[in-house]
Amino acid sequence: MTDTALQSELTEMGRVDLEVTRAALDQDDHEAQLAWRRVTAAHAERLAEILDVHGWPGDDLVGREASQAAWKVAQHADHRLDVQRLALTMLSEAVAEGRAAVRDLAFLTDRVRINEGRRQIYGTQIAGVRDGRPVPWPLEEPERMEELRAAAGIESFAAQTGV
Repeated sequence: MTDTALQSELTEMGRVDLEVTRAALDQDDHEAQLAWRRVTAAHAERLAEILDVHGWPGDDLVGREASQAAWKVAQHADHRLDVQRLALTMLSEAVAEGRAAVRDLAFLTDRVRINEGRRQIYGTQIAGVRDGRPVPWPLEEPERMEELRAAAGIESFAAQTGV
């Protein structure tokens, strides 16, 4: 049964996250950077509360769009590695039960690994741009990146980055 109140809340959090993230892409807009920090901090706090009460808000509880919004909030909670780790554990369980997307799990796995100072698995996290081309953070098994991406339902690195 869908929790419509939670579904609405998460969907709105996802909308706001997208809005502030897009604005924060302008590195010269310091107000947008601060807004992004404030929003992601508040969203991380709220996600921790949601996880405590509901576990992972999967597709079965809130629908695909709201579940993906929860993933976006977790993905952007870089200053709260404890929340990211908890979200990763709960999302992993939800994926195993068919209540969430493998793709979301792959992206969050890489994000947490990078934030822990480890190598990523799927090549979803970009370290920067070199010669006009996106460069992923170091990979655990670079030779298997495309195979692992495909298994997780992620497009090729070239398709994702437009290179």
